[in-house]
Amino acid sequence: MKIRPFAALRPSADLAAEVASVPYDVIDSDQARALAEGNEKSFLHVIKPEIDLPQGTDLYADEVYAKAKENFESFQEQGFLQRDEVPCYYLYRQVLGDHTQHGLVVTCHTEDYENDLIKKHEKTLPKKEDDRTRHVATLMANAGPVFLTYRDVDAINALVQDVASLAPDFDFTAPDGVQHTGWVIRDTADLQAELDQLPLTYVADGHHRSASAARVSKELGDNNPDHTGEENYNYFLTVLFPAEELKVIAYNRMVTELNGLTVDEFLAAAGERFAIEETTDTGPVERGSICMYVAGKWYRLSWEEDPALDPVARLDVSILQHRLLEPVLGVADIRTDPRMIFKGGFDVVEVMTETVDNGKAAVAFSLYPVSVHQVMDVADAGEIMPPKSTWFEPKLRSGLFVNTLD
Repeated sequence: MKIRPFAALRPSADLAAEVASVPYDVIDSDQARALAEGNEKSFLHVIKPEIDLPQGTDLYADEVYAKAKENFESFQEQGFLQRDEVPCYYLYRQVLGDHTQHGLVVTCHTEDYENDLIKKHEKTLPKKEDDRTRHVATLMANAGPVFLTYRDVDAINALVQDVASLAPDFDFTAPDGVQHTGWVIRDTADLQAELDQLPLTYVADGHHRSASAARVSKELGDNNPDHTGEENYNYFLTVLFPAEELKVIAYNRMVTELNGLTVDEFLAAAGERFAIEETTDTGPVERGSICMYVAGKWYRLSWEEDPALDPVARLDVSILQHRLLEPVLGVADIRTDPRMIFKGGFDVVEVMTETVDNGKAAVAFSLYPVSVHQVMDVADAGEIMPPKSTWFEPKLRSGLFVNTLD
């Protein structure tokens, strides 16, 4: 793979907590306005620039992208973001409760994305991809990193631990309780030697950001008669995490109605497709079972695993879809069916039970999370994960490292 250091635009240690923001795609405009209220340094002004325009502004209007550029330039002029003098690698550690993950902030070549050395497991939506492509092209920068993972390499892990033993360049705890710590790695030779040996990586989160980076790279290359393939625009911002450190959270499902069935009829249909029993559990303790909440009671659905199934078909989310959601509840496409409600992240069981109890949903399904290795197996097979099947936590903050393309 082609991986190289870069001279990041980043906030100083005393501004990091104010600048850093949640990713653009985990909140809506109203939530972004609330989070950025009273904080002119919040990077949300760059990645959600509509918050500085009248409410109701079309999110894809010309003035939104123009505002993003204006704010990005202002961040640099006011010193909220300052550029490192030489290309560096960076170490980015996140701690949430008893979970810790260390990521190397690097730039990867878009050619590796196009050649599937950066493997994908999701389809992108054209409208979202178009939006991020225009955002990157307008700023001439990757404002948010792509979350990549790789199969652990002991030598890289050892180098990372050596860096993590030093005094950090920034360290703060965000309002959501996640601790964010970063180190600048100016001596890159040893790390470069190991990164040069990485055979491939996998997109954990950020399929739209990576696709848009590749599109902008191609557009700029096509319009540059002296294109060599080594210009900055050929590389995009990523954070590389070893697979063994990552935590995937379940992406749970609810359906607003039972497709005309009574509760008894629905339970009977479920019983024809699964082994079903009442339970006090609100979530499965292992793969191969699903907990279901309907009419004030929890049930466990279980089945015999079929080793002949491919890596996608054997996933719990696929079993649920093909045995129950589609044939019984009539949910053919969970992406577009308005009856579907999704809940990812921590501590969502109470929310799901309340949603069913108050009648806003008819049934909730609590799933066991897929593993990082299952995601890798799907990507290695050239397949696509079912929609809304992975939720990586904690999320990477935007604004701590920015890669410019010029």
